[in-house]
Amino acid sequence: MRKNFQYNKNITYNSINGVEIIQFNNLKKYESIISHGFTTRIGGVSTGECSSLNMGFNRNDTRENVLENYRRVASALNIDCNNMVLSKQVHDSKIKSVDEEDRGKGIFKENDLHGYDGLMTDKRNVALVTFYADCVPLLFFDPEKKVIAESHSGWRGTLKEIAKETIIAMNREYGCNAENIIAAIGPSIGECCFEVGKEVYDEFKARHQDIDEYCKWLNDDKLKIDLQRFIKRTMINQGIREENICMSEICTKCNNDIFFSHRGDNGRTGSMTSIMQLL
Repeated sequence: MRKNFQYNKNITYNSINGVEIIQFNNLKKYESIISHGFTTRIGGVSTGECSSLNMGFNRNDTRENVLENYRRVASALNIDCNNMVLSKQVHDSKIKSVDEEDRGKGIFKENDLHGYDGLMTDKRNVALVTFYADCVPLLFFDPEKKVIAESHSGWRGTLKEIAKETIIAMNREYGCNAENIIAAIGPSIGECCFEVGKEVYDEFKARHQDIDEYCKWLNDDKLKIDLQRFIKRTMINQGIREENICMSEICTKCNNDIFFSHRGDNGRTGSMTSIMQLL
């Protein structure tokens, strides 16, 4: 039975031929220019711990199942699977510019994009694909320069401010102005569930003196950190207008009947994807 999922005004929850996908309303208004979506765990053919819409080839699943899941998601988003470029994430803050030559990497071709937790492009029909199971998905779109980017922000990526690095990379590579960028912060583990030890706090404190604003201490050794709100702060500090940022305000662990969650599923889980393409 589905838990009491909290819908909000920032997102649209779509079911297309049984495939359930989250879209962000500030990006959806540009659907004549971009196609985008964040997958759930609902609408695929995978079984067991990866049931049912697992998008990760590195999970406890068959390649045939995962490819069928990609076909279903691609159909729902009106994207060709052959256009997809899959990231090979390492919880760092490097961003890679990709183009038509990279299409198919990680799904039909060998992937040499290892070490990049963010992808960006200004090319049409190049679909960016990044992976999640509690980490924070970040989506960026510059409607002036017609540039898209996606970043995978786990706690280490958040610590290293991958959101900032993405905005810098978009400016360096394509001349994007931060104040023109539309951004979305997708479903991830929320402050309600992201409990860590003091050693994680110490790493944040060494880099970010204001981290206490985003923490709730449980005792002397344990605390909870609001990664989504901290990332929003990073985006604003880098020049994105607050009104251009969409917060999903969804916790994947609280809703692990709808989303794959590493913590919620005790490490035995599948992967979701954020997908974005210029049309």
